[in-house]
Amino acid sequence: MSRLFRRSGLVAGLVGLVVVSGGWSTSAPEGADARLSAACAWEPDPASPEYYAIELVTTRRVVGTGRATGTAEVTFAPSPFGVALAPDGSYLLDVSIDAEGLPEPPDGSVFVAWLTSTDLSEIRRVAPLDGDGRARGRVAWNKFLVVITYEASPYPDPARWSGPVVLRGMSRSGMMHTTAGHGPFGRENCATYGY
Repeated sequence: MSRLFRRSGLVAGLVGLVVVSGGWSTSAPEGADARLSAACAWEPDPASPEYYAIELVTTRRVVGTGRATGTAEVTFAPSPFGVALAPDGSYLLDVSIDAEGLPEPPDGSVFVAWLTSTDLSEIRRVAPLDGDGRARGRVAWNKFLVVITYEASPYPDPARWSGPVVLRGMSRSGMMHTTAGHGPFGRENCATYGY
């Protein structure tokens, strides 16, 4: 047992307890203060890790969008309390959408970003993509889809899109699902198609 505590000196130093001759002592081992300072000096990277980047895949349903690509970066919403929560206790997530390779839409029409639950039972309109192909929204779902559609108006019905889907992608948490639609030997990854 004392061998375990000697090997994990950092843990013992952080807690401030070490085993001494079969008893407990509150004195920290030599160098524990420096290790504790180093552990507390760590600062999180504000950039979204690659794991939280959703790849947006083209549907090739609109002329000129066959080479369009995009990503949606997912980060935790900022909060003075460390974690931002929705009223139901779900984590609030900021989604930054960035699309490239989309053609300039004709006058009056736009590309609009949407967030939706994986079964499409809940849909939220984010915003039309700006001149740089960007939009930003917030969601409180664990699993969700990012959808970009081609709409005739910048303000379509907020309940559901009416134009064709141009780009789509699924959150990493949504990729954990059954292979019921693939057959017993299917190897195709759903992410190839954005869902």
